[in-house]
Amino acid sequence: MAKRWYVVHTQTGHEDKVKTLLENRIQSAGVQESISQILIPKEKVSEVRGGKKKIMERKFFPGYILIEMELNDQNWYLVRNTQGITGFIGPGAKPHPLTEAEVAGILKQAEDSKEKPMPKINFEKGESVKIIEGPFTNFNGDIDEVYPTKGKIKVLVSIFGRSTPVELEYWQVEKV
Repeated sequence: MAKRWYVVHTQTGHEDKVKTLLENRIQSAGVQESISQILIPKEKVSEVRGGKKKIMERKFFPGYILIEMELNDQNWYLVRNTQGITGFIGPGAKPHPLTEAEVAGILKQAEDSKEKPMPKINFEKGESVKIIEGPFTNFNGDIDEVYPTKGKIKVLVSIFGRSTPVELEYWQVEKV
């Protein structure tokens, strides 16, 4: 039987604890061959606290973990009856596996965020912001363009009565 990826619902905030419990149960049951991977999809996000840029991990799907396994009665029972797991995701009583494309997308998103952490704050065109860092500190302006992949925004700042575009990083501004 081929291994497939399944989504399991857990108590939100207890994903890491559930993963450890499940790994211990797999080890003691001796089914490492048929349950090979347990994954908590996470991404790195950057945010500014107290003027310092910090990189933190955030779960893509709070309350869910992914398990690569052969679906049989023994494995289903072992996973389903692990403390903190509320059930498999799927229609009715039968767990529904993820497609290869869905798994690839989740893994790619997690890998991409390791290389370049995404900013935790999301800005939108037209929002008003106050510049808190750099040569235009304490100036207010409106967002003209957002570059989420770069973590930058273009802000229109009024200097000497003229609207001037200034490109800034997310951490250099705060919402007004």
